Amino acid sequence: QVQLVESGGGLVQPGGSLRLSCAASGSIASITTMGWYRQAPGKQRELVAQITSGGNTNYADSVKGRFTLSRDSPKNTVYLQMNSLKPEDTAVYSCNVIGLHVVPGTTYRHYFNSWGQGTQVTVSS
Repeated sequence: QVQLVESGGGLVQPGGSLRLSCAASGSIASITTMGWYRQAPGKQRELVAQITSGGNTNYADSVKGRFTLSRDSPKNTVYLQMNSLKPEDTAVYSCNVIGLHVVPGTTYRHYFNSWGQGTQVTVSS
C-alpha cells in the first residue's frame, strides 16, 4: 500500500505565495508520475501540475509562470511552489501519485494510483 501525506495549504492574500508538499510512503517500487490536482466549489477537478519519472513537467495554462513543481526523488516527495496567487486559485488541492508497489509478502509489482486527503488553499483579502 502507498500512503500520501500532504501539507502546506492555508489562507493567503492575493499576490502571496504558498508551498504544498506531498510525501509518498509504503512499499513503493517505482513512481511514474507525481502531481497536484485541484477542485473549486461547483467545478470539476483539474490537473494543476504533474512531473514524470523522467523529470518532464506539465502545467495547467492558468498556472504557468506562477507555479513550479519540483521533486525530491529519494524522498518520494513532490513540492508545488505557488506564487502570485489569485482568488481563482482557491480550491482543495490533492496530490496524486502513480507507480508500482510491491505486493506484501511477494516480489510481485502492482500498479497503484494514490490520492492524498486534500488540502485547502484559500486566496482572499
